Amino acid sequence: MNTVGHLINGEQRSDANRTQDVYNPSTGEVIKQVALASKVTTEEAIAAAQAAYPSWRDTPPAKRARIMFKFKDLLEQNADKICTMIGEEHGKISHDAKGELTRGIDNIEYACYAPELLKGEHSKNVGPSIDSWSEFQPLGVVAGITPFNFPAMVPLWMYPMAIVCGNTFVLKPSERDPTSTLYIAQLLEEAGLPAGVMNVVNGDKEAVDTLLNDERVMAVSFVGSTPIAEYIYSTASANGKRCQALGGAKNHAIIMPDADMDNAVASLTGAAFGSSGERCMALSVAVCVGDVAADTFIAKMSESMKSLKVGAHCDASNDFGPVITKQHMDKVIGYINSSQEQGAAIVVDGRNPTVGEGYENGFYIGGTLIDHVKPGMTCYEEEIFGPVLLVVRAESMSDAMQMINDHEYGNGTCIFTRDGEAARYFSDNILVGMVGINVPLPVPVSYHSFGGWKRSLFGDLHAYGPDAVRFYTKRKTITQRWPSAGIREGAQFSFPSN
Repeated sequence: MNTVGHLINGEQRSDANRTQDVYNPSTGEVIKQVALASKVTTEEAIAAAQAAYPSWRDTPPAKRARIMFKFKDLLEQNADKICTMIGEEHGKISHDAKGELTRGIDNIEYACYAPELLKGEHSKNVGPSIDSWSEFQPLGVVAGITPFNFPAMVPLWMYPMAIVCGNTFVLKPSERDPTSTLYIAQLLEEAGLPAGVMNVVNGDKEAVDTLLNDERVMAVSFVGSTPIAEYIYSTASANGKRCQALGGAKNHAIIMPDADMDNAVASLTGAAFGSSGERCMALSVAVCVGDVAADTFIAKMSESMKSLKVGAHCDASNDFGPVITKQHMDKVIGYINSSQEQGAAIVVDGRNPTVGEGYENGFYIGGTLIDHVKPGMTCYEEEIFGPVLLVVRAESMSDAMQMINDHEYGNGTCIFTRDGEAARYFSDNILVGMVGINVPLPVPVSYHSFGGWKRSLFGDLHAYGPDAVRFYTKRKTITQRWPSAGIREGAQFSFPSN
């Protein structure tokens, strides 16, 4: 059986001692194995990155950017192959995988702008014959730890910008769907990146803890669940590393009585069930203001969901595919069961979906709609990460906003309304990092930055965009004076000023 290994110093490597099964979630079958990096193997990747750093740091930004331009071309040329890899190991339908890859490529395009982004600042004559300027210098070896749900896109949030800023990189992707991530890294080397600048180690907690505790690693980026994000952030910070750790979410959509209900239903159908709900920006809670709005929404959403198609990744007519593992399928079903036990009403039940012949053993959950959910229920408080949409009823917009602001997560939210004043008040006062107005998935484009508030983000800087430049560089300010010949001043004992 094929084993997915690592990429260290330009060479493919494998750990023979520890491996883990990789499943095709559409069929439930084991299709390959992935090597789990030991502490020694991970340290070798760090050493390779450290050795490559001095030369790469001194490479002009324009030359770094040219490699990224070539990398972008290679990804576009191999897009179908990459999307097939994603589908086989993640279960994502081809059209969804292509969307993921395209958003990743957008971040490479922004990274190609590095010569401009790294120009720094200059001020002449800040004092008599004194000039001052700032430079943005790389940190050194940096690491990324990424989740299973976007094996192409999320790593591309991290290492293109880190690398064009002059850093070297060690990536620890998810061991559940490793093939596309490793292949994309190999394409970066094919684009001309020197060996050792980009390294990939597949693994589990042993690899993660090695990255977090090794003093040669200067910064760590993470995307995953909140408990792990908190562990990553606290451990990295305790070891003196710069860290950004993006955690979980419970994204709410407020449905106002004046909303265009057909538009809201169409928008939330895709936002709740797309990618099987396995994305941190999935809209998982609809907060309907008033019973009339709630009843109308439920009726229209139930009708819309009749046409939802769940099935294998290889059938592009499907709307979404399986969840990642049987364990996760059982966990999502447990949340659905608990909602019923705690007093909610299951309107559309996806626990036993019909799928195509030959895929009966896959990890499938159909679109599920649950009404009369209340704060305090397990399904409301915790992130489900599956194709489940909860409906909560609120008496007023103020009550709906308070509900959102009280939740521990603050990743994304939106409001559906025709009232500009209500929309403005909502965006000004909601305690959430990414806000949509009649937009269900307010994911920032590549030249903005992505990140939530509260327990959805640990660290001060968001992912990709302008914040990525700040995260992967350190500012150095230089003040210079060349006195005119023959002019000498005596010692000054007061604090200098202009």
